[in-house]
Amino acid sequence: MLSKKIEVMVGLFAALGIAALLMLSLKVANSGLSGSGETYQLYAKFDNIGGLKVRSPIKVGGVLVGRVSNIALDAEDYTPVVTLDLDAQYNKFSEATSVSILTAGLLGEQYIGLLPGFIDESVATLAPGDFIEDTKPALVLEELIGQFLFGQGSDD
Repeated sequence: MLSKKIEVMVGLFAALGIAALLMLSLKVANSGLSGSGETYQLYAKFDNIGGLKVRSPIKVGGVLVGRVSNIALDAEDYTPVVTLDLDAQYNKFSEATSVSILTAGLLGEQYIGLLPGFIDESVATLAPGDFIEDTKPALVLEELIGQFLFGQGSDD
């Protein structure tokens, strides 16, 4: 009888440990058991996207407002087009909004940074499916080091 009780307790402890590991892995992966809710899409063209990946975060002032859902080449001019999936609660970005590809730390993961433009009655807001015109490409560390070492673009 006592050994049966110990076996049940060990089984419960093991199940709790597995559940804790599952929750930890979901938290680290920045996903959850359920979806984040309603989203809408905006698009942005960049000259260079660096190491940006699908599912990279989109942040405004450090606050997560969405994720990158797709990266493709434009068929006309062969520039990267990034599809931004933004939470529906953040639907008041003006047409003066700018977007840039930033890096978390010196060698960290790249993410999209949105800088909201001024909000005024005379400036329209971005509708789902619109392109954000003001974009800043990724800063590629190798190009920066090459410019520093070889003096490319300097007035020597």
